[in-house]
Amino acid sequence: MVAALCALRPAAVWSSPYRRAIQTVQPAADVLGLPVRTLGELREWDDGLAYTDDWERHYVQSWADPSYARPGGESLDQLSARSVAVVRRLVREHPGQVVLVGGHGTIISRVLAGFGVPVGWETVKRMPMPAIFRLRFAGPDTRPEVSGPS
Repeated sequence: MVAALCALRPAAVWSSPYRRAIQTVQPAADVLGLPVRTLGELREWDDGLAYTDDWERHYVQSWADPSYARPGGESLDQLSARSVAVVRRLVREHPGQVVLVGGHGTIISRVLAGFGVPVGWETVKRMPMPAIFRLRFAGPDTRPEVSGPS
């Protein structure tokens, strides 16, 4: 994966502050001589669940009604708004440049959904980990061309 990420020639590397996301992009950042910068807005979905082995039925419910939020958590619609906003911010901050972003399955899925890609619970369950998606923007306020996963 390092070779594939370095071949994109990113000018910057950003990540969720969660360790597993940083660990995914750190090897490529090291080869490129770039720091991994973190943004709280790239964190994974706060599903509002206490730890449970029976989490999947809750996720199915959330994907069936993306506006639903558990007490103390965020809805998938809120996650889409947060994730699209942070991606647009990175596009504005790095105009015309490739930016490598390390994230998590649900936030990546909701970024794609927020940009109009049809994504549902079944898509999330089948998503390879790690997966590389490419979003190409003509400008910060445009809808991206999306390819992946690879």
